[in-house]
Amino acid sequence: MSLDGQLPPKMRLLKAAAELLAKSAGASVSTRQITQLAGVTAPTLYHHFGDKEGLFDAVVAAGFEEYVAGERDFAPSGQPLEDIRRMWDNHVQFGLKQPELYLVMFGNIRPESRPAIVADAEALLEEMLTKAAAAGQLNVQPREAARSILAANVGVTLMLIAEPAAERNLELSIMTRDAMIFAVSTEQAAGASPEDSGKSSVVVAAIALNAALQASHSDQLSSSELKLFLEWLHRISTSTSS
Repeated sequence: MSLDGQLPPKMRLLKAAAELLAKSAGASVSTRQITQLAGVTAPTLYHHFGDKEGLFDAVVAAGFEEYVAGERDFAPSGQPLEDIRRMWDNHVQFGLKQPELYLVMFGNIRPESRPAIVADAEALLEEMLTKAAAAGQLNVQPREAARSILAANVGVTLMLIAEPAAERNLELSIMTRDAMIFAVSTEQAAGASPEDSGKSSVVVAAIALNAALQASHSDQLSSSELKLFLEWLHRISTSTSS
């Protein structure tokens, strides 16, 4: 069975490759399988993408462009953590609307091999979390927060994709989202003891100043002074001893 013949050959190849990769469970996908499903010949694939690997790269690249568009499809609220919530929800909806493509992008994981797409997705989150850190709203470094939040976001989305559509409980996504944001934000420190609260305030201040300096590229300090200052701030913000 081939795809809709009314689509242009290039689009049919992209769709066929994404569908076969998503269903491959890590097994090899042949050029013949792709061209047969797309209803085209091998020379057509080579004409548009060079070779099979070029086609696979194009599948991921096209998917990431769409993913980024969805993650940024809102006007910033001025409240970074609220925007992170919206990015989480957009991520889940992207996966549920295009499960085959999502599985190609985030589901084909190999031991000790971190896909570039994951690093790119983390960078999107880190960009927004850096704004939260500069506003004094994080109790961990933005990069660490981004990795934790994305890991949970991907896990929830994959689980929801695996469930029958009629049985999906999106409340689970909301609960996990809010728990993750609470874990990395200063809200967690609000109920701490006076001693822990004081320590947390120092860490939050260091994280905020660190984020602000890195974002502003301050010219008030020499490069060596700025590097040393940022190193001190990083040590303070990651300290767990005093």
